[in-house]
Amino acid sequence: MTSREWFQYAPWDDGPDPLAPPVDLRAALERLGRDIMDGSSPRSALDELLRRGTDATSGLDELTRRLWERRARIQRRNNLDGTLGEVKELLERALAAERKALFPDPDDDARFREAQLDALPPGTAAAVGDLAAYDWRSPDARADYQRIRDLLGQELMESRFQGMKQALSEVRPEDVARIRAMMTDLNDLLLAHLRGENTDERFAEFMRRHGEFFPENPRTVEELIDALAARAAAAQRMMNSMSESQRAELQGLMSGAFGDPRLAEQVSTLDANLRALRPGEDWTSSARFRGQDPLGLGEGAQAMADLAELDALAEQLAQSYPGARLEDIDLEALARQLGDDAVVDARALAALERELRSQGLLERAADGTLRLSPKALRRLGETALSDVVSGLRAKRGSRETRTAGPAGEPTGASRPWTFGDTEAWDVPRTVGNAVRRAGPGRVRIDVSDVEVVETEQRSRAAVALCVDTSWSMVQDNRWIPMKRTALALHHLVRTRFRGDDLQLITFGRHAAAVDIGELTAMEGVWEQGTNLHHALLLAGRHLRANPDARPVVLVVTDGEPTAHLEPDGEAVFAYPTRPRTLRKTLGEVDRLARLGASLSVFRLGDDERLARFVDIVARRGGGRVVTPDLDGLGPAVVSDYLRSRR
Repeated sequence: MTSREWFQYAPWDDGPDPLAPPVDLRAALERLGRDIMDGSSPRSALDELLRRGTDATSGLDELTRRLWERRARIQRRNNLDGTLGEVKELLERALAAERKALFPDPDDDARFREAQLDALPPGTAAAVGDLAAYDWRSPDARADYQRIRDLLGQELMESRFQGMKQALSEVRPEDVARIRAMMTDLNDLLLAHLRGENTDERFAEFMRRHGEFFPENPRTVEELIDALAARAAAAQRMMNSMSESQRAELQGLMSGAFGDPRLAEQVSTLDANLRALRPGEDWTSSARFRGQDPLGLGEGAQAMADLAELDALAEQLAQSYPGARLEDIDLEALARQLGDDAVVDARALAALERELRSQGLLERAADGTLRLSPKALRRLGETALSDVVSGLRAKRGSRETRTAGPAGEPTGASRPWTFGDTEAWDVPRTVGNAVRRAGPGRVRIDVSDVEVVETEQRSRAAVALCVDTSWSMVQDNRWIPMKRTALALHHLVRTRFRGDDLQLITFGRHAAAVDIGELTAMEGVWEQGTNLHHALLLAGRHLRANPDARPVVLVVTDGEPTAHLEPDGEAVFAYPTRPRTLRKTLGEVDRLARLGASLSVFRLGDDERLARFVDIVARRGGGRVVTPDLDGLGPAVVSDYLRSRR
């Protein structure tokens, strides 16, 4: 009887896209590693990666640029005269139609009406107010005046309730009554909440009666207050952005909204309640609009809301506040302002940051700072070694540096076969892989099943890699090639020559033995001194601690020794180099020679004094001098290490 696998399909309801391609961490890690090796902290390197983005994804800087561009476009194209201009135009049209209707009439009533129109105050708001009781003769004039009242009502409602203007495109008396009832109930609800009463049942009843006015469908009274306060604060900021005369005119006009002054009073009460409930909203700022496109009151409030949303998104994209994460970005707001493509980029960046953490490539140190994990360092080392291997092949043909020694001593371990491997197959493990993959029955071996026997030389080596960390290495762009060389050698030893004992030694004013993580994250520091004496002293201690191993010392430097260590531990610096510094440095060279060490110096640059010094080292220590360019440093060091082992 065969077993059946059952699958259940359901609609996707947000969360990570199950069909999205996997995040490419290799390129991201390579960028992180380069920035960290250049002196950035892992946190700064990660922030820089997210700001710049990847080849396929816009970074935070590009998204922020688009936000500011949209913000500037809103202010540059628009002005806030829309409602005032439209009311003024309707008023002039109504007055012209009325005068046209009165002119042919010879009776005194017509002349009296003309006198009333001539006596109207110059301000638009005052004229509209004085005409509230006027009995229009012209049907067209009466219709235009009614449009003024409807327009003011629609704009007033739109400024506090998004979408209301469209819903009130045709205003009937019963619509005005419903709005007035909603406003009364809303203010009662907010006042009760402000007094600290339990308003859950009251809110439910309010939404049952007036839910049609709130398409966003708030689930609690707090959500309702948040939405209303944001909109009301945007309307207030729009009023703040107007000139004093514009603001006075508009406030005067609002009392005529729908021809019902009680509605403007209720809106004023609503604003006061919302200010008390949400004092943290921005009620006081303003913005400068300098364009030609007039915005109505509702459109102006929406523009101010858009500006506030753009500012909030810019802060989220800046990631400058404590505990910031890309998951904090409001994707719905981002889609509203920049479109769906921006959301795709934001999701991709968040996935990249999340995967870097979840894959264990970044970890928290004891002091809370981020650092590259051992897993990340292995991947960087693998990449660095791959580049070195490419350099070796380019110079010497297809030499496979992973083949561990001419003796071919099996280590007891195996590894997956990769293209170019010439080692013997590990048959039991290869067949076992095929059986586990295919299950019982007929077994077919696939390339992915193949494992090869891992070998190494019979002898082991004690290796000291001494790297110059003086300021000149940073200044002359030798810092990253030096670190990549150390990464490549470290990865080679740890993966192919596990019996070897590698010690990394840095030397500036002082020397120190460091692990690969410390060296990778080391920052360049302005410090005078190239203390090769101290570095060779530490190298000698490492060799003597491994008396059964072949001693190998590799030195990477771009300057002659300018410092030495005194017996009391003090580092003495002098330039030009003092004879005592040379004597103590060459004394350590002689001690290493007596240990039988293979000493190689990799000279960077064309300094003549350094060239003379390393020639002396080669003669005294029986070593060799290599003068690679920066691209050839890694291949030169790795090649010399392999030569020294043989």
